Amino acid sequence: MNKSLQLLIALCLFAVTSCNSQSSASEQTNPLICDPSKGVCEAPASSGGDSTATAINAEKSITIHYFTDPICSACWGIEPQLRKLKLAYGADVSIVYHMGGLLPDWSYNSGGISKPSDVAHHWDEVSKYYNMPIDGDVWLEDPLDSSYPPSMAFKAAQMQDPEKALVFLRVMREMVFLEKKNIAKWEVIAQAASMANLDISKLKSDYDGPAKILFEEDLSLSKKSGVRGFPTLILSNKEGKTQTIYGFQKFESIETAIKQLVPTVIAKKYNRSPSGLFFVFPSLTVREFAELSEITIDAAQNKLDVLVAENKITKLPTKNGAIYRLVK
Repeated sequence: MNKSLQLLIALCLFAVTSCNSQSSASEQTNPLICDPSKGVCEAPASSGGDSTATAINAEKSITIHYFTDPICSACWGIEPQLRKLKLAYGADVSIVYHMGGLLPDWSYNSGGISKPSDVAHHWDEVSKYYNMPIDGDVWLEDPLDSSYPPSMAFKAAQMQDPEKALVFLRVMREMVFLEKKNIAKWEVIAQAASMANLDISKLKSDYDGPAKILFEEDLSLSKKSGVRGFPTLILSNKEGKTQTIYGFQKFESIETAIKQLVPTVIAKKYNRSPSGLFFVFPSLTVREFAELSEITIDAAQNKLDVLVAENKITKLPTKNGAIYRLVK
């Protein structure tokens, strides 16, 4: 991996609207040139490979190939939209998760990004932009040296149980973005696996073995699919037609892409009550609760405060917001 590519990967850690990971030394421009009107920070297109992912889930009308990374702040920002997508269109939409390999290592020193602490205040800034709690102090207190370990751990979890793997990914994200835990360390990964009810021994065995190959396959698919940043969602219908959603987007944009591919798909009505939402998602941020409830942020905050006072949920405060968890 060349130095320009490594720099681009690191810089994307604090890009406001998407995390970009692919470029070439000959095409490299300023990776921080962002276009707010598009909602993305674009990088030059990768050369070679197909422009779309081709695998289709025959059981559902639409398959979404979601390219992400455990430490991608923009991917954390789009969590409310994805959770709403699962509730409203889960019967017709299948989401396949692929790890993107955002941060291989810190083996360079250029462009003003020479060490993890350079990223800290940028995470605090994007927290306000997405209105999702992110504490950048992890880069000061217990910085990650790579996003590869949690990515490979996720692939190992997928081998064991796809549904538990999604819980595992969510737990790791809450750990790194809210609890300032270094999810590149095996002891932290094991803690997250325990919380997701995974078999830790099997996870470690798969992590040390086939999960690495699966992760490399994800990286290869990302390149072949023309993915230039995270989050990227490639939607495909049964006829092979596709729509690509690049970067942080509102739920309505995702919904529009679905309708364009399968006009007959209708959003499912779901239980928007606090008890209904926390039953499906045991942890919610204020913005997630507001998005799923279809109410304002202020109204969501008021409802959550009442639930905390009634001891129905707990509140984990951070310097840039809080997350609320169902009392078990």
